[in-house]
This record gives sequence, C-alpha cells and structure tokens, in this order.
Amino acid sequence: MSDITLKPETWVDAYGNYLYNFAMMRVYNSDVAEDLVQDTFYSAVKAKASFLGNSSEKTWLTSILKRKIIDHYRKNARSKEDNVLDNPDHFQKEGILKGHWEDNSLPFDWGASSEASAVENTELFKVVKNCLSKIPARMAATFTLKEFEDYSTEEICKELDITPSNLWVMMHRTKVQLRDCIEKNWFKPDEKRYS
Repeated sequence: MSDITLKPETWVDAYGNYLYNFAMMRVYNSDVAEDLVQDTFYSAVKAKASFLGNSSEKTWLTSILKRKIIDHYRKNARSKEDNVLDNPDHFQKEGILKGHWEDNSLPFDWGASSEASAVENTELFKVVKNCLSKIPARMAATFTLKEFEDYSTEEICKELDITPSNLWVMMHRTKVQLRDCIEKNWFKPDEKRYS
C-alpha cells in the first residue's frame, strides 16, 4: 500500500481533459473516448488500494486508460465490422511488382516539399484523425497501435489476438482507405486544400 493518498474527487478536474484527449487520439470517437475515461475512473476507484505510489496519479490513471483502450481494440478485433474490402485493381497481381500500385492507381503527387510547414502538418494530422474515424474500428486500431503507438507486430498480434498476416492485410486496407480519404478531403489534384 502506498503512503501517497489518492484523491479521486479531484481526478475529473485534474485529469479529465488530458485522459479524454489521450483516448480520442487512439479511438477517434468522442462517445467511446468518454466511456473509456469513465471506465478508467471507475476502475481506478475500485483499485485504489493497489496503488503502490511508484508513479504519479496521472501516470497511473493513464496506464489504466491504456488497458481500457487495448480492451476496446480487442473487443472490436472480434467483431465482424471490417468486411470492407479494398479494390484489388489498385495493385499489381503478378511478377516482381506484385502488391505495388498499378500505374493508373498511383497516389497523386501532392507536390509537398520535404520541409512541410507546421500548419500543413497540423492540418494533415486532423484530416488523418478524421479519416481514421470513418474506417472500421478494428482497422483503425491496428494502424494506431503500429504507426502512432509504435507497438511491434508481435505486441499487436498478442493484444488483438490476430496473426501477423491478418495484421498486414488490415494495415494494407487501412492505408488504401486513408489514401483515398486524404486525397478526397485534404488534397485534390490541381486544386487548393480546403481551409
């Protein structure tokens, strides 16, 4: 038991916004993010006797929220909602270029320099988050864990109870859908970006 006294009555004011934003960056749905934060607070109150004081309240609550998010991903990994198939005509089917883009399906040249401005990066990140919210949750979860959370393939497969092959397919489909969504919502060839 910790010598540190936890103060659950202060958690909502002190950490509510932080935890909500943390969840939103990973689940892309405000209702789900709110539920996860509420579940985090509830679980923390139930587990306060097990708090060892090896970290701050904020860090401890964040670690509980991370587990809740993984549980959410796991639950969605078992669902059948990701039957969305990408168009196989986008990719080469044979030879040494198998799996590469067909010439008529190549992503548009965005004309971006290697030193994109902070404003463009911020705008792009908002569009990516919005696009991820429109992709089936299971696919968005794998992409988020791999690309934003930097989980290894083995960790993702273990957490979501999927095979590496299944993970690769979901990542591939997610990238195709993200590309299409970004091109439709952020950059259109020969047009300016919307504001």
